[in-house]
Amino acid sequence: MYPPEPWHLRGQMYLSLFLVPRGKLPQLPPVLRDTVRPITVGGRVAVGAAWVSYEPGGVLHYRELLSALLVHERGRPRVSITDIWVDSVASREGGRRLWGIPKEMAELQLDADTEPLVDASASVAPASIPSASGTSPSGTSAGGTFTSGTGGPIGSALVRLKGRLPGRFPLGFTVAQALGDAVRRTPVRGRGGLRTADAAWRADPDGPLAYLAGRRPVLSLAITDFWLVFGSTPKARARAGHPGAKGNARP
Repeated sequence: MYPPEPWHLRGQMYLSLFLVPRGKLPQLPPVLRDTVRPITVGGRVAVGAAWVSYEPGGVLHYRELLSALLVHERGRPRVSITDIWVDSVASREGGRRLWGIPKEMAELQLDADTEPLVDASASVAPASIPSASGTSPSGTSAGGTFTSGTGGPIGSALVRLKGRLPGRFPLGFTVAQALGDAVRRTPVRGRGGLRTADAAWRADPDGPLAYLAGRRPVLSLAITDFWLVFGSTPKARARAGHPGAKGNARP
């Protein structure tokens, strides 16, 4: 079971921007490769990676680690998530079925109690997590069970928060994912505070984020006390010509 679209979420995000050679990055699904193009700087692809704590006050409360390519669709900016882990089964199932986001399960730690430091880490647990969607993105077996094998580290980061920018800032972007044989474009909008930050990422060189191993971000920010609306109402989807995905239903 998962909430219906749209999801209203609140929390904290610790975001870093990397520039990575194209050949080091995972391939997008064919339908996305035919639709979007990576945004490059000096021949390298812009990659956003973030740790997120979704807090009480939203429809779900969980932690997340993600990596996404910054892409464009005929000049219009998009975000395409390639790797993402959560510690909520409801978030995983909803993300996959509503929007084609390839969420996996992981053990996530996000310690922000020692201001100004934020200590984050993620590892895949050596266990199987039941999944209702037997045809979800990779990580789900044909029988509908996520199997993480022997487990292992994904990565960690130490974020040092710095100055606060006055005011609160609008947030808005579109996520483009492969959902079946089509591209699902999902609007995200919200508002949050901003803090500058320094971040030292330690991606496991043998793990799924190996393309970030040994790399330093060119920019890091904290988006504080944000609220987000992820997705759109059935009426808005109908106007946009999207299929009506149902939430709160067993697949």
